[in-house]
Amino acid sequence: MVDFWVESGYHLLDKTENGFLRVTDDFLRAYFLRPELEPVNESCANELIIHEKLLKNPRAVVNEKDISKMTDADVRENYKLIINFRDCLISSTSIEDCYLKIFRNKIVATIPPLFIFQLTQMILRNILSGVLYPLWVRAAEIMFREQKVSLQDASIMSADTDTLNFKLLNENTPSVALNKDKTLPKSNEIELDVLNDKNAELYWDRSDKYDTVVDLQVWGQGNAALCRVLELWVKHFFQATVKIHPLEEIKEEKWIWHIGLDQDSTSLLNDLYSGNPVSEERNKRLISLYKMEILNDNLLQKEFSGRPIYMGMSMNSDNLIRLKPQNILMNLPLAKST
Repeated sequence: MVDFWVESGYHLLDKTENGFLRVTDDFLRAYFLRPELEPVNESCANELIIHEKLLKNPRAVVNEKDISKMTDADVRENYKLIINFRDCLISSTSIEDCYLKIFRNKIVATIPPLFIFQLTQMILRNILSGVLYPLWVRAAEIMFREQKVSLQDASIMSADTDTLNFKLLNENTPSVALNKDKTLPKSNEIELDVLNDKNAELYWDRSDKYDTVVDLQVWGQGNAALCRVLELWVKHFFQATVKIHPLEEIKEEKWIWHIGLDQDSTSLLNDLYSGNPVSEERNKRLISLYKMEILNDNLLQKEFSGRPIYMGMSMNSDNLIRLKPQNILMNLPLAKST
């Protein structure tokens, strides 16, 4: 079996009987070894005591009074964030349970986005453990790493934003800015491999570099791979089988339900559903539409049984895709039994 995303922290976790991920002390300890919490020469005695305490027992009780005794305001804030996140993790039955709890209980504002992205990656790493298709794994990156889109002829090239910015700034390229039309630099300025069925195997040795490009044109291999991953995402959380197909347009005049996979597509679909005018510019930012068919009749409320759910994915005005995979889980009209 090919390993990937080695640095994600996945290997520090255990598994529950139903295949979800369980937190371990080593996994929690890794958070207290992060640079943001690493003591420095100026660290006060209280900070050193608490840090040592948490390294010995990463589940040890640390309350606001303990944190308030630290002299550095930034350190106090970092500890508040990490302890809040740690407490959410250890009070949950699994990583997946913690993920759902963050959004269902609306405590997302108290959790740094970085930690949510990490949870998403670990859950996807678990879901994709037995997958042999590297394009699926590359497509899954879109669910937890921001992408920069370049429109080139009929292609919709998606590259990792952080990787692209790093290369632009550090590889002596002629320009550190994107082209005026917000496309990626030309191939003679920066080299990024575009994955397809013929060369996709190269991904395995570079999975932690996030330095490959995938084409998200509607009927392309990359978009199809994303559909398969989204199907697995729903199945993993709800033990339900769904089929997701790309679309160029929604032909149903008055559909019954839709889900935006990001902020821009949510707003766009809401306006289209309500009959509000949508500018050509916003329409052009729509990367793809999807139709999701639920094959488990008992998953949804009765009035939605047998009806498709439409979804959309858009880039924003800066040509960035910021996918929110939690939207699918939170916005399905689930039956109460589910």
